[in-house]
Amino acid sequence: MGSSAPRFAILFAAQFAAVGVMLPFIPPLMAARGLGAAEVGTILACGAALRLLAGPAGGRLADAIGAPRAVMAAGAAVAAAAAGLYGVADGFAGLLAANLLFALSFACVVPLGDAMALRGAREESWDYGRVRAAGSAAFIVAAGAAGWLADRAGAGSVAWLLAGTLAAAALAALALPAGQAPVRRGGGAFRAVLALPAFRRILAVSGLIQGSHAAYYAFGSIHWAQAGVPGTTIGLLWSWSVVAEVALFAWGRPIADRIGARGLALAAAAAGLLRWGITAETVALPALVLAQALHAVTFGAMHLATMRVMQQAIPPTLAGTAQTLLAAGIGAVMMAGTLAAGQGYATLGGAVFWAMAGMCAAAVALAPRLGRG
Repeated sequence: MGSSAPRFAILFAAQFAAVGVMLPFIPPLMAARGLGAAEVGTILACGAALRLLAGPAGGRLADAIGAPRAVMAAGAAVAAAAAGLYGVADGFAGLLAANLLFALSFACVVPLGDAMALRGAREESWDYGRVRAAGSAAFIVAAGAAGWLADRAGAGSVAWLLAGTLAAAALAALALPAGQAPVRRGGGAFRAVLALPAFRRILAVSGLIQGSHAAYYAFGSIHWAQAGVPGTTIGLLWSWSVVAEVALFAWGRPIADRIGARGLALAAAAAGLLRWGITAETVALPALVLAQALHAVTFGAMHLATMRVMQQAIPPTLAGTAQTLLAAGIGAVMMAGTLAAGQGYATLGGAVFWAMAGMCAAAVALAPRLGRG
């Protein structure tokens, strides 16, 4: 590993510890404050809509001034303050305001971390997947800790844990190497990225497969809790979903090299069909354990496929713009899926996960268009 790899590992650990708290336990926090499924879906979808603008704007700013480290640190710091608002907000309006501030500030944080890490991996010849595994390991620990905390101190307590992890992410961003980032001169950055065929193809496939997680992220924990699954078990299920993902990131490079981006994407789509079918049909613990293990493929394999394409196809001067634009595109699919899931879950319950399986079926048709990578 090159000298910057440990610092990127710390950055990913802090960022994804925050994600490990946010994804499983912010929706139940909203439900505990009296919001219904449709209201939770609306708030999450509004946040996703704001990220569509905020993320690319942050990436474009980072490329324009050559300061992705500073933009990322500022975003994480403001997101920490927004997490504190989750702890004190009450009712639809208060939680909507907290979520919008969080979405505005956090939108560019993870994509800029990926952009900087891919550049470091390329220049110093270290394995991005192995360093990224630190983030997935931190997700496991944070999700388990948040579940334990929610059981003992109530759903609102996780907001303060989220704030702490985001403050750590801001400090980790500032600790990254201060080397001069390439500066994008002139305008037209968004058009330049969208003009790349490889970017358009990976955006379509990744949008469908990653977007298929929308109902899971928004209502997985709520669905299981309503079926009587304890909060600690829910946290462990989320943690377990990332255990195999850690192994894939840490030791899966030979597999990724062998099957390439196209093979990774096809595997992710096929795994999604199985995973969401199981989630739709049962809340039996053994079945959930199997379904959650497939997260290594539905998320992990697709993420590796995406990063391989981005590393090969995107010029360094467009890296921040491209990563945040990709995140915005995926977020657009996620927004639509979350909004639909809010209405669908209120009406259909767990059967809404079959719609997520349908998105993976569409991705099977598009994935062969990806280069081998």
